[in-house]
Amino acid sequence: MNQRQHEVPAQDTGGGQGELICVITTLTDPHAAPAARLAQTYHQRWESEGANAELKTTLRGPGRVLRSHSPDMVRQEIYGCLLTHHALSALICGAATEADIDPDRVKFTRTVRIARRRVADPAAFSP
Repeated sequence: MNQRQHEVPAQDTGGGQGELICVITTLTDPHAAPAARLAQTYHQRWESEGANAELKTTLRGPGRVLRSHSPDMVRQEIYGCLLTHHALSALICGAATEADIDPDRVKFTRTVRIARRRVADPAAFSP
């Protein structure tokens, strides 16, 4: 099996130091798959994994199963979770933009806790 290995210095994330990313792949054509693009793709994959974890664990809670018993209601419950995740992500992006920071620096878990407190607070909603 042919392999190539490249070290790609990552972009500075604002902490003063870049991260060195080592890419090992079976892709042998550096023009078809440049190392910098592979490193970026790897980072994006983990962004997706993080979003899945936010949805499955943080938003619903660990070990919780869907309550619905019919396929239509399960679908509705999943859509509800997805919409809630989207709304919280939009809130995070808006707050980060206003504060002029990277949205990745705003913790999803903390945002969920704040939102739950506000929703549970009767004074937060007028009659």
